[in-house]
Amino acid sequence: MIEEIHIRDLGIITDARLPLEPGLSVLTGETGAGKTMVVTALGMLLGNRSDATSVRNGAKNALAEAVIRLPKNHAALDLAHNAGGTVEDIDSESSELLLARTVNASGRSRAHVGGCTAPIGTLADIGRTLVAVHGQSDQLRLKSSSEQRHALDSYAGAPLVQALEEYRGVYERYRAVASALKEMRENARARALEAQTLQGALAEIDAVAPVEGEDEALRVESMKLMNVEALRQASAIASAALSGSEYSSGDESNVLALLDAARTALAAQSSSDEALAALTERVNEVLILATDAASDLASYMASLDSDGPGRLAQVQERRAALKTLTRKYGADIAEVLAWAEESRVRLESLDDNPARLEALENELVQLRKNLGESAQKLMRMRQEAAQKLAHAVSEELTALAMPNASLVVEVSEAEKFSAHGKDSVSFMLAPHKTAVPRPLGKGASGGELSRVMLALEVVLAEVDPVPTFIFDEVDSGVGGKAAIEIGRRLAMLAKHVQVLVVTHLPQVAAFADQHILVLKNDDASLSKVQVLSEEERVVELARMLSGHDQSEAAQEHARELLAAGRQV
Repeated sequence: MIEEIHIRDLGIITDARLPLEPGLSVLTGETGAGKTMVVTALGMLLGNRSDATSVRNGAKNALAEAVIRLPKNHAALDLAHNAGGTVEDIDSESSELLLARTVNASGRSRAHVGGCTAPIGTLADIGRTLVAVHGQSDQLRLKSSSEQRHALDSYAGAPLVQALEEYRGVYERYRAVASALKEMRENARARALEAQTLQGALAEIDAVAPVEGEDEALRVESMKLMNVEALRQASAIASAALSGSEYSSGDESNVLALLDAARTALAAQSSSDEALAALTERVNEVLILATDAASDLASYMASLDSDGPGRLAQVQERRAALKTLTRKYGADIAEVLAWAEESRVRLESLDDNPARLEALENELVQLRKNLGESAQKLMRMRQEAAQKLAHAVSEELTALAMPNASLVVEVSEAEKFSAHGKDSVSFMLAPHKTAVPRPLGKGASGGELSRVMLALEVVLAEVDPVPTFIFDEVDSGVGGKAAIEIGRRLAMLAKHVQVLVVTHLPQVAAFADQHILVLKNDDASLSKVQVLSEEERVVELARMLSGHDQSEAAQEHARELLAAGRQV
C-alpha cells in the first residue's frame, strides 16, 4: 500500500504530503483546487508521459514521491532490486520502497527507484504491479485480451489453474516433438552430414582415450624427464652430504656420522643433567629425520635411473596426441571430454532410422489429440467462469446506476494452439438491453467506463488484486441512491485493497476511512492538502451537500451520511 505521497511544484500545489492509510481514502475539494494533480503525480510515478506544462509557474521542476509498503515476496521489490534500488526492511514480513519522479520546465524527466536512477520504463513495470488507475482519460487495466484472460482465469480459481498447468505440459511436449519431426523431415541431408562429422570426431577422441587431468600430469612428468641428469647430480651431491658416497674412502664427514657422534657424546652424560638429556633427545630426533631424508633420496635416485630417453619419447608422443584433441575440441582435456559427451547425445538425436521417425509421428498424433482435449476442457471451464463473472459484474452495474447495462465475457475458439489454450477471451459492454456488445473502451462514456471498471474490480478484488486502486471521478453523472451504492461498493473493494477516490459526491465521501481535503489559498494561486478530523468531515460534507458548510441542516444530513457509511 502507499503510505505517503509527496508533491512539490506540480500544477498549483507548492508542497504537500498526503499520508495514506489502508482502506478507502477520498479526496475532495472545490473545482480547480488541484485534486487532479494528485492523480497526475501518481501517473508520473507509474511511468506516464511527463508534461512540462504541469510544472508550477516559476518553479524549476516538479517532484512526485511515494513511500510504498509491500510484503517481502511482492514482484515490485524484485524489479526494484534488479534496477539497483535499495529496499528498506520494516519487519520480518514487509519492506518499504521509495519511488520518485522529477519533471523540469523543459519537459525532461528523471526517475528514481529505491534511491537509484532508473529508466522511466522501470517505473512503468513496477507501477503495473502496484496501482490500477481508473479515470475518464486513463486506459483500462483490463485493456488487452491477455490481461482479460488472466483476470478470468484468476476468477475461475485453482481448478482452472491446475488444468492450465496440465495443458501447458502437453503443449510443450507437443512443440518439442513437432520441432524434432520437422527437423528430421526437412534437414535430412544436413543431419546426415552432421552425424558423419560427429562420428569421425568421436572416433578420433575414443582412439586417444584421454583421461581428465592427464595432460597436466604428463606436463609435469615431461619437465622431470627433460632435466633428469641435473636432478640425478643434485640428488647425488645431497645424498653424499647426508650419508656419504659409495666411492668415498670412508674418512669424509657426512651429516649422519656427525649427528651420530653428537648423540653418542651427549648420551654418555645425559643422566647427570635434565637439560642435557632434553638436548640429547632433540639431537636424536634430528638424526632420525636426516636418516629418513637419506633413505628417500636413495629411492628417488633409483627412480631416476629407471627414467630414460625411452620414457621421455613416450610422454612427448602422448602429449602430442592430447594436444591435437585440445586444438579441435576444447581448451583442455576436461572440455574435450565434455564436448564428447554432448556430441554423443546430439548424435543419438540425429539418428534418422525409420523406426524413430515412425515413433515421433505416432507420438505427435497422440499429443495433438491430448492437446485438443485439454484445450476443450480449458475452454469449457473458462466459458463457465465467464458466465458467472458476467452475471456478477452485471449485478454490480445495476447497483451503480446502469440497470440496463451488462458485461459480456466472450470465450471463443481460436485458430491455433497457444501456451494459454485454443481460445480467445474478450470483455465487452452492452450499455442497454438492445445494444450490440462492444469491446471495453469503445462506445461508452468515461463515467460509464469508470463504473464498469469499479464493478469489475469489486468482483475480482478477492482473487486478482493489485495493492492500490485509484478512481478519478468514478461517480460522474450519478447522484442520490446510485451514488450511495457507488460509495458502498468502493468501501467493499477497500476491504481487500487500498482505494483512493477523487469525488464530488458527499454520498461517496461518507464511506471513507480517511478524508483528504484539497484547499485553495485565499489568493487562489496555491493549494494545500490536509487530512480531516471527524468534525471537519462534517463541515466538508455539508459544503458538498449544499454549498454552505455552516448550514445546520446540511451538517445534520452529513452526520447521517457518515453514520450510514460506518455500517458497511
